[in-house]
Amino acid sequence: MSKSVLRRALPLAILTATTLFATACGGSTLPQVNGQGGIDHDAYEQAIDNAPVAAPADIPEGSLMAAIKARGELVVGGTDTAAVFSLTDPTTGKTTGFDAGLAAMLAKYITGETAVKLVQVQVANREALLQTGAVDSVIATYTINPKRAQLVAFAGPYYSSGDAILVKKDDIAIKTVDDLNGKKVCTESSSTAAQEVRRFAPGAELVLFDSNAQCTLAVEQGRADAYVLDEALLLGNASRQPDKVKVVGQPFTDEPYGIGLSLEHPEMKAFVNDWLKKIQADGSWAALWESTVGTIVDGRAPTAPVIGSVDGS
Repeated sequence: MSKSVLRRALPLAILTATTLFATACGGSTLPQVNGQGGIDHDAYEQAIDNAPVAAPADIPEGSLMAAIKARGELVVGGTDTAAVFSLTDPTTGKTTGFDAGLAAMLAKYITGETAVKLVQVQVANREALLQTGAVDSVIATYTINPKRAQLVAFAGPYYSSGDAILVKKDDIAIKTVDDLNGKKVCTESSSTAAQEVRRFAPGAELVLFDSNAQCTLAVEQGRADAYVLDEALLLGNASRQPDKVKVVGQPFTDEPYGIGLSLEHPEMKAFVNDWLKKIQADGSWAALWESTVGTIVDGRAPTAPVIGSVDGS
């Protein structure tokens, strides 16, 4: 498949932008996994090294940004188990991926350094961590929606994906969301995917787990027939276990990702949105995408989503 064809063929999927969404409809195909299934570490580090630093005037005294700068590190709610987005190498302790790289870039923009303190989050506790000030932000494939936006602020969207289906490698029975009816389907508890399974496959038996790793293992072990979550994350799982699992069918939802922030600090949302626009304009966003998501999907980086373009952002 040519790159130009591929870039037209990813509605509501891993290569997502507002221009792509405008033409999204049936007849698309899954992105082509190129076999690398990992991070291009040299390009990744270069993207972060080239990322901008805020001018002193952009960090006013008394702002949350000023407190973060004085502390010398950004406290981020995230995960260390999401391949391509935020995965920790047990041999080095280093966490890399698209979300992890954004966290490092935001830390650098505020403090001049890439120091990030990662606080593990689950779907169910992200809002509470932001509301109590336990984290400065949540960067964890966090889908923006109006209900969540009543509890936390969202900068972005910085990326968009869509719910897809992961099954065992030898499964030939499940190809589309309709095939999930009558099957045991797992997803993460409190995720938007759980709501979408109930909506699109009301005859499915829904099984909830706390983490991506638990859901993937349930499919591998046959304790669940399928796992539904954002296609971007499922492709990362499949790239790590290509002999055990695969992604099938087409994305059947639109999942815009935002950076979660406290409603108590509106200056931080404006600041982060300005930063997102800056890294989109200077090529940092695209360079980071190509060194992470781009290692498992053929084609160049898409146009980034328009900041503030979805309900709740």
